[in-house]
Amino acid sequence: MSNPAIPLNDAPSQLRDLVVIGAGPAGMAAALAAQRRGLDVLLLDEQPQVGGQIYRSITQTDAQRERILGADYVYGKSLAEQVRASGLTHWAGASVWQIDPEKTVHVLRNDRTTRIETKSLVIATGAMERPFPVPGWTLPGVMTAGAGQILLKNAAVVPQVPVVLAGCGPLLYLLAAQYLRAGVEIRAVLDTSAGTDWRLAIRHASSLLAGWGYVRKGLGLLREIKSAGIPFFKDVGGLRIEGEDAVRQVRFTSAGHSQQIDCELVLLHQGVVPNTQVSWSLRAEHHWDDEQLCWLPVLDSWGQTSLPGIYIAGDGAGIGGALVAEMQGALAGIGVANSLGFGTSEDGAQQRAQIAQHLRIRPFLNQQYRPKDEFRIPADEVVVCRCEEVTAGAIREQVQLGCVGPNQTKSFSRCGMGPCQGRQCGLTVTEIIAKEANLPPQEVGYYRIRPPLKSLSLAQLAAGV
Repeated sequence: MSNPAIPLNDAPSQLRDLVVIGAGPAGMAAALAAQRRGLDVLLLDEQPQVGGQIYRSITQTDAQRERILGADYVYGKSLAEQVRASGLTHWAGASVWQIDPEKTVHVLRNDRTTRIETKSLVIATGAMERPFPVPGWTLPGVMTAGAGQILLKNAAVVPQVPVVLAGCGPLLYLLAAQYLRAGVEIRAVLDTSAGTDWRLAIRHASSLLAGWGYVRKGLGLLREIKSAGIPFFKDVGGLRIEGEDAVRQVRFTSAGHSQQIDCELVLLHQGVVPNTQVSWSLRAEHHWDDEQLCWLPVLDSWGQTSLPGIYIAGDGAGIGGALVAEMQGALAGIGVANSLGFGTSEDGAQQRAQIAQHLRIRPFLNQQYRPKDEFRIPADEVVVCRCEEVTAGAIREQVQLGCVGPNQTKSFSRCGMGPCQGRQCGLTVTEIIAKEANLPPQEVGYYRIRPPLKSLSLAQLAAGV
């Protein structure tokens, strides 16, 4: 069933060969690869500068922030400079709020709406943080690690009170190290991963060796944290954030012992997942991935979706990191050029080989930092939908009444109907229903995403007419 479009009279711009949504590493690489092969390319992004989340504000950073953020962040300067020097048409501050099945892209920019006709589309909207529903996660004083990084990259803003970092995954350790370099007091790191399973490590020995560069960076971050004397709790469970009107303490278990830490600020993180909001709105095919515990779009070897002419590259196609995203973007750009008759005899084999090499470490990482069930499928009293304040228990009650999918529970409870449009609860709701109904997540499905994908006012809509 196609997605009903909002009828508009806003005047279209000229027909483009390619529109790229997202100016992170994948989007920049896709736009550059296509432009170099003669395509008329338009690069769109919500942010004021190129860079995406990983290289956010890379064109405006200073030496001190570069020291804090590290070499992997500074690497993005080269890619951003290539975009600047190329003369690519880049629309900053542009929010895509609807895409028609005919690949008409509706954009909000400068408080006006416009639409862009394009022959091909590359979606490079990256990743978002996995929901981390625990008791107290809606209290003032709780943020995500990604939000902390945004403040650091955008404005060099860091916490002025001691902070507790809780969760698992490389980003948690990276932020802890960056905060230490910035002089932030870290009260504790609460690692919720189950710890190293050495049988797993041995099984993935070849992958570990192939991805030794990533392993070395991770070990370096852990050494930096531990050498600073930061309390580091392993195999954390039973995490609760407590306080009446704001965070006052965290309670948890570690190594079989109950712990309590007084604090005013908690940063949560348990990995990132593809941001599939745009591809779901287009009704592209998706499948549930049991390793990454999330939805992935179904793609061919060029990154093309089940919809001809629409491609996905980068972490939106599956979590692989910034370098893989850049390679996938270039591959998608070449694929678009070939499909429109601009390509040469390039078959993408070199790019695919490089991508495969960098992804060899992923099976180990997916298992090593697999979020525990208790932090993905919470207890009844925990709020799942922050926008509409719907609890996990309410979702389970609706399953007992016969609901077998998120769109049914949405009708019963408004879960997923708030401003975030299900971004913060969608995965959790799918997994709760799947477990309660004893169904695979693939059969349970996901929310039916409809436009507008981003909020816009009637005045903004009318300004484009």
